[in-house]
Amino acid sequence: MKPIKTLLLLLLAVAATATSEAHDITRILESDTLFSTFNNYLSTTGLADEINRGSSLTVCAVDNDAMSSLLSHQYPLPTLKNILSLNVFTDYFDAKKLHRISDGSTTTSTLFQANVKITSLRGGKVGFAPVDFSDPIATFVKSINEIPYNISVIQISNYLTSPEAEALV
Repeated sequence: MKPIKTLLLLLLAVAATATSEAHDITRILESDTLFSTFNNYLSTTGLADEINRGSSLTVCAVDNDAMSSLLSHQYPLPTLKNILSLNVFTDYFDAKKLHRISDGSTTTSTLFQANVKITSLRGGKVGFAPVDFSDPIATFVKSINEIPYNISVIQISNYLTSPEAEALV
């Protein structure tokens, strides 16, 4: 009986750990109305569900002003999903890791299955752009929430986009 009891306790511990590391991107963002439009479109496009199922992700959130600029293009919902997917990295970058980029830049892939270049800029700033762009189109503003090695939610100054992401679906 003792091995069964030990196994049950171990399974309960693993389940508790897995639950404590789970994340809900809409809950993370809902505490700050600055990101309400971004949060709404993560849910509307179904991208929030994809983010919540993933791990070791970085979500690059943009404020309501940046989202207003994006929405002014009147893209259909599938195109908006593509653009927002370009703003979700499939690697974990918290503020510390962003500011420790060696060799001046690194690349990471996104949920849009494209690569983004992250560049160390003058004055301690960090820039972001699709790899085909020569100059950054957004910069790191602040960390919003970090669950180490699971999800990092950061604010960037502008949404990331590319001609491929903007292509009408």
